[in-house]
Amino acid sequence: MACYHIAGTKGIYYTREPYSNVDAVHVTRFIGLASVGNKDKQLFNIVNFFTSFQKFIHALSPTPASTMSSTEIAMKTTNSTLSPYTLMEKSTSPKDVSKRSGDVMSDDQYWRYDVSQKRRRHDAGEGEKICFKFVSSGSCPRGEKCNFRHDGDAREQYKRGVCFDFLNKGKCERGPDCSFKHSLQNEGDMPPSRRPGSENTRSKECWFCLSSPNVESHLIISIGENYYLALAKGPLVEDHVLIVPVEHMPSTLSLSSESEVELCRFQNSLQRYCKSQGKEVIFFEWVSIRGTHANLQAIPIPSSKAVMVEKAFNLAAQKMGFKFVSKSFDSISDGRKFLKTQADGESSLFYAEIPGGTILLHRVEEKVRFPAQFGREVLAGLLNMADNADWRNRKHNKEEEMKIVEDFKSRFQEYDPNC
Repeated sequence: MACYHIAGTKGIYYTREPYSNVDAVHVTRFIGLASVGNKDKQLFNIVNFFTSFQKFIHALSPTPASTMSSTEIAMKTTNSTLSPYTLMEKSTSPKDVSKRSGDVMSDDQYWRYDVSQKRRRHDAGEGEKICFKFVSSGSCPRGEKCNFRHDGDAREQYKRGVCFDFLNKGKCERGPDCSFKHSLQNEGDMPPSRRPGSENTRSKECWFCLSSPNVESHLIISIGENYYLALAKGPLVEDHVLIVPVEHMPSTLSLSSESEVELCRFQNSLQRYCKSQGKEVIFFEWVSIRGTHANLQAIPIPSSKAVMVEKAFNLAAQKMGFKFVSKSFDSISDGRKFLKTQADGESSLFYAEIPGGTILLHRVEEKVRFPAQFGREVLAGLLNMADNADWRNRKHNKEEEMKIVEDFKSRFQEYDPNC
């Protein structure tokens, strides 16, 4: 476990090896950040947690100490040093120095859990927990320095829809409320979208993956642990944003129940923000079995138009020859629980969460073509903005996008769940 010391007074990006503390068992990591808009154009390339050369922003995904064991808290890395704030006495002999250095790394490989012995499946001890980052994405930014096991078999099972808690602990406390499987799955039992080599795997070409060189980081508004908020490319209207999973997942419905809590916080925050602007927000997602990286669209509309939303979607559906399943719920979280039961990974679907707690759902048959921009096209018609239905007609240059993002941030700050 490490705590973080972050500073920006020197105006440069700098990290050092983690160091031990004199009066505490944990180690500390120091991060210095460059100035925003520095003259050397120290741009950053986001790689999982914004690791790059000379950057002015750095996102972290810390684990609360209250959820960790004493063993985890005391873990040290092989490159740990003495505290730079500790002055060693000039009279210290080389022998004493060697002794103190050995104290920092008391045992060879101390930082790593001992996994030399075979672990019985689903009976992991406290020191043999599985790394969620590796299991969910196939890679871990900590590499060999990670304190958790990089279990390839567990990753294959997770890709087949098996519950992570079940893999890690042998049980799941959510029980029937969990939307994942609580038994080992054979490859033949997997939905096509979860099989090895499918489009569910992380793509270096993905626009939304934080590890991709193609990600447009200047569009990012707020980052949480499992989701981030970003300006939509070619927004239909002002404040049109996307809620995007950090992990490369095919839909927001395929993430864990724990992740849903954060997603609902984003949705509730956007609802409160839009109400303050005299608007309502419509959420919709096209969940395709051939999808790559999920994104939940959030488009504000004037409150006066809210009563017309359901009719607009139903008329559009009628023209395409289908009918929506309509259900009402008391809260966003209740509606999301229902939606998760509808996502089987074997068929595509479109859903919209509209004002009043109503969800409109349409399951798309395998050989039926469905417009990926259906939701946007419906709202463009409702708002008399037919020309804006195609996002390419609303493109802005990078400087304009950066200003739009900054303006939105200033208005949204008091509602942002990550501030």
